[in-house]
Amino acid sequence: MSAAMRGHLAMLIFSGLIAGSFALGSLAAPHIAPAALNAMRFTLASVLVGAAALATTGLKRSDFAAPWRYVILGALMGIYFVLMFEGLKTAPPVSAAAVFTLSPILSGIAGYILLRQITTRRMALALAVGAAGALWVIFRADVAALLDFRIGRGEAIYFWGCVAHAVYTPLVRLLNRGQSPIVFSFGTIVAAAIILTLVGAGDLIRLDWGAMPVIVWITLAYVTIFATALTFVLLQYASLRLPSAKVMAYTYLTPSWVICWQMALGNPLPPALVLVGVALTVVALVLLLKNEEGRTSPRNQQRRRGVNTG
Repeated sequence: MSAAMRGHLAMLIFSGLIAGSFALGSLAAPHIAPAALNAMRFTLASVLVGAAALATTGLKRSDFAAPWRYVILGALMGIYFVLMFEGLKTAPPVSAAAVFTLSPILSGIAGYILLRQITTRRMALALAVGAAGALWVIFRADVAALLDFRIGRGEAIYFWGCVAHAVYTPLVRLLNRGQSPIVFSFGTIVAAAIILTLVGAGDLIRLDWGAMPVIVWITLAYVTIFATALTFVLLQYASLRLPSAKVMAYTYLTPSWVICWQMALGNPLPPALVLVGVALTVVALVLLLKNEEGRTSPRNQQRRRGVNTG
C-alpha cells in the first residue's frame, strides 16, 4: 500500500471516529462547560499519546525545539473543540456535522495561502458541490431560511471552530520538522491541555464531579481515547502524505457517519429533503478523491504537495 493510500485509510477511520463526537457530544454538552470537558480530555489524551510515543518512537529533546509550534497548533485545536461543544448545545448533530464539511474549502484556501497548494478544477467543483450540500443540511432544507441566511446560533458558533481546524491542517505540514506523527501529536495535545486548563480553570473548580450524569463520563472517555488521542495521530499522519484539501475531504463523510451513530443511539433519521444534502457531500468526496496525479507534471505534483519548486 502506497503512502498516499495509507493516508486515505487513516482519514476514513478518522471520519468515522469524529462522527461519534457529534452524536455523544450533543448529549453531554448541556451538562458540562466546554472548556472544562476539553481540558480534561486533552490532559488524559496527553498521557495516552505520551505513553504510546515512549513505547514506539521515543521522545527526544530535539523533538520539542521551537515549542511555539505546538502552542499555535494546540491553541487552534483548543478553539475548535471548545466551539464545537458550545455549538452542540443548540445545533442538531447532523447540522453540526454539515458545518464541519465546510472545512475542506476553508482548508483549501489556507493550504494555498500557507503552502501554495494548488486546487484543480475538479477539486474546486467538488468543494462547491460539498459546500452546497452542507448548506442544504445546515438550513434544514428550508429555501426561505437559506435565502435569508437564517443560520442557527449553534451552527454559527461552530463555524468559527471549523475555521481554526482548517488552518490547523496545512500548518501541521508547515511546522513539522521531521517529527513522527505520534510525537508531533503529543506536543500539540500537551500544549492544548495546558491552554485549556488555564482557560477553563474556573469551570473546573466549580464542577460538581459527583452530580455529572453518566453520559458525560461516557463522552469524556470516547473523546479522549478515540476522538482525541487516536484521531490526532491519524490526522497528523494523513496531513504529511496528502494535500490539505484531500485530507479535509473526508469531513464530507461526517454527516453520513453521524446519521449512522444517531440510528445506533435510537434517534430518528433526518427528513428526506435533508438527506439530499448529505448525498451531495458524498458526491463531493468521490470527486475530491478521484486520482489526478497521473495526468499532472512532476512539478505540479510537487506544488500540490506544498513542495518548494522555485
